[in-house]
Amino acid sequence: MEDIQKVYDFIDKVQNFYLATIDGDQPRVRVYGASLLYEGKIYFMAIKGSNAPKQLALNPKFEICAFKHNMLRMSGKLVLDDRPEVKKALIKKIPALGESLGEEGMQMYYVTDATATFSNMQGVSDVIKF
Repeated sequence: MEDIQKVYDFIDKVQNFYLATIDGDQPRVRVYGASLLYEGKIYFMAIKGSNAPKQLALNPKFEICAFKHNMLRMSGKLVLDDRPEVKKALIKKIPALGESLGEEGMQMYYVTDATATFSNMQGVSDVIKF
């Protein structure tokens, strides 16, 4: 849990990160900002009906890149978890999401089979697998 907390804390402090999915044979990258640590798992939120959920349904592999003085690259799989309590937890953390999207406009995914690599200007400083 300590390792997952370290990864989540970095993502949460950065606030905006880039998430890549696969669209056929083409990577697709977009900026994300909604993350949540819930029941010991890192969650990301996608807007229902957008391209990311469609791409993840066909291929759950992802990669993120986040930077703030140091860099985090994390790859793995995203698993759909559309339970209302997960959405409510994210809305509690980021109330504006509830106002703009509501629970019905959100799809929640948790990270699994992940490798998170922290690096600085000198190279890799830490690798965490979970």
